[in-house]
Amino acid sequence: MTTPKTPVADADAGTGTGAATGTDNPAAAAAAAAFAAAYPVRPVPAPGPVDTAPIAATPAELEELDSLWQAVVHETRTRGNDIHLPISLAFAERLCRAYPEADAELVRVATLLHDTGWAHVDESRIISEGFTGDWRKATIRYEHEKQGCGVARRVLPGLGYSAEFIERVCAIIDGHDTRPVAQSLEDALMRDADRLWRFDQAGIALASSWFKMDPATYTDRLATEIIPELITQAAHDMATADLNRSTALLKTAVIR
Repeated sequence: MTTPKTPVADADAGTGTGAATGTDNPAAAAAAAAFAAAYPVRPVPAPGPVDTAPIAATPAELEELDSLWQAVVHETRTRGNDIHLPISLAFAERLCRAYPEADAELVRVATLLHDTGWAHVDESRIISEGFTGDWRKATIRYEHEKQGCGVARRVLPGLGYSAEFIERVCAIIDGHDTRPVAQSLEDALMRDADRLWRFDQAGIALASSWFKMDPATYTDRLATEIIPELITQAAHDMATADLNRSTALLKTAVIR
């Protein structure tokens, strides 16, 4: 699929003001403005190869992250993170190949850790508050972002990551669900990876239950709400290919 290219300003993606970026933080607003200026066309065209094959064909494979996985095993046991995070990481690695100018290590580490904060909030509130109503602005979503930064600051120093790198990771994690715009290419790739897993059959099976939707209703939502949120052309192409495969497999045109 080739999505029509749209200038950021026309797409209402923001101009760098606090109102447009959803933050009163001048540094965050400046970062969002700089990203918009550096990548003025949306979806952002992919200079590298775009792989639209089923994600199971290319699982995340970098062994240097194994120690990080082992450090957050506890955090993978909440809210299906042991399914969500590995699939999201595999998509993140694909996106990094499509956008080789990005800091791939930053994208991978931020993706691996972005939802670990769910393990440190009231689990009884995750589904009741985090996946109903205006779920993007639910208090518990802000809480899990802050807790995810806490996980990063706890586990990354002992694995040899610098303080500067850790803060860059936290800048992505903090706001990945609740901040309306990306502040860097790496932030954009992590956000897209976080959404792309939903289009795989495993993601549909798990996430549709969180939102209390049948697969047909949920895949309709993916098409109308989530694909338009994707920032990069590579993510658009991957999502469209996966959605077509998943709806055919799950017979959503008939079972609804």
